[in-house]
Amino acid sequence: MLIRDCVSDILQDNGGGMDQEAMRRCLSFGFSDKKSKSAIGQYGNGFKTSSMRLGADVVVFSRCMKNRKLAQSVGLLSFTFLTRSGLDRIVIPMIEYEFMSTISKWTSICSEQHFVNNLSLLLQWSPFSTEEELLKQFDDIGDHGTRIIIYNLWLNNEGKMELDFQSDPEDIRISCDAESGKSFSRMSVSDLHLANTLRYSLRAYISILYLQIPENFCIWLCGQIVEYHNIANDLKYREFILYKPQNGGCEEGSVITSIGFLKEAPLVNIHGFNVYHKNRLILPFWHVVGGSSVNRSRGVVGVLEANFIKPTHNKQDFEKTPLFQKLEYRLKEMTWEYWDHHCGLIGYHATRQLRAPSQASSESRKKHATAKRKNSDHQIEPEILKQNAGLSVNLPDPGSIQNPHATTITSHLEDQEMVLLLKENRRLHARCLEIEKKEEKFNGKVTFLRKELKEAQRTYARLLVQSALLENPNRESSAIIL
Repeated sequence: MLIRDCVSDILQDNGGGMDQEAMRRCLSFGFSDKKSKSAIGQYGNGFKTSSMRLGADVVVFSRCMKNRKLAQSVGLLSFTFLTRSGLDRIVIPMIEYEFMSTISKWTSICSEQHFVNNLSLLLQWSPFSTEEELLKQFDDIGDHGTRIIIYNLWLNNEGKMELDFQSDPEDIRISCDAESGKSFSRMSVSDLHLANTLRYSLRAYISILYLQIPENFCIWLCGQIVEYHNIANDLKYREFILYKPQNGGCEEGSVITSIGFLKEAPLVNIHGFNVYHKNRLILPFWHVVGGSSVNRSRGVVGVLEANFIKPTHNKQDFEKTPLFQKLEYRLKEMTWEYWDHHCGLIGYHATRQLRAPSQASSESRKKHATAKRKNSDHQIEPEILKQNAGLSVNLPDPGSIQNPHATTITSHLEDQEMVLLLKENRRLHARCLEIEKKEEKFNGKVTFLRKELKEAQRTYARLLVQSALLENPNRESSAIIL
């Protein structure tokens, strides 16, 4: 994917491109054919709402291979055209060409009247005054790809463009951001952190937009590659916590959450979870802990992919379903548990309290567990959740008053169990790091072997050509491109 030429607000990719039907669907409202489990689009309004949020008008150029022939299309979605023309329906002018190899020329495949009418509208309401200028936009696309030009960008209340193309030649920023008024020297470590810069920097936001990047995929912004950033790699004392969401008594799947302290902790006051859905970031640094408890989460950050909850239509939040509410409460628990057991590692006074001894018999605990499973879709009492998480609960403890010696023994055993669990977690963490290093080393070897194989194939091809020429020196040779 390519995002370039910030002054003109042009977006371009080198994908497969779109034919006229795909272009019409792209520019139409409410159409979506995304049936793949890995795709997040489902409403058919994403491109329209996002482009219209940036500017009033957008013109799209796309070239593809159709029926073994090159085809190219131009489409216009113009708010200016629709409002000034007083139309009561959405009209999308489009023209389509096909390359005729016999005459080496692009020709229109629309009816003459249709072509003339739509071309006239395109030239009247787009930045181009002639058909030649319009078609020249395909020069940079090549054999396949799409080019999008958004123009008549919106202005803020002060009459300035909402997007800032001048402050950083390698970035596009939001002009009205509060932090833009601060000088670089006055910014704190927290101000300069990714969690804050992504609110106004397109480069920062794109760097964490995907949880994993395909091998042959990259994004260019203002002529520079956007470096992929994995937030989980910024965490120290990292742990991996398994969460199994329940819905109506049925398990929705397993989610592994990476949680730890930011490498800048305790200097930063940043916290929260980065929640992805089908590889796409939905909630960056989501504050599940707030109010007076925020100090008990300072520097704690997590990363997870939650495919079992549904994002809203604008992909900036999740629908507030019971599953989402359960996830929110569990992440809040994770934050407190992690802080209580690890805050001493970054210089804070350890605040973890020993788990309150059990007040119920084994029979009553079984009843609680059964009730919890049966009512997994309902809100669970906070006290029960805190007890299960090992957090302090201010409840009376008759058993501890009657038999303080038994309470001491129970607490000591639970402390020993906690120590063993921490040791096992460290062992698993070290094992994960070891596997990651081996994987990185293996990937390096694979890349090297691929290069060697390609070079060997080229050498072999050259030898074949030379051998053929030696066997028949009088034979005419044709051009061979390797």
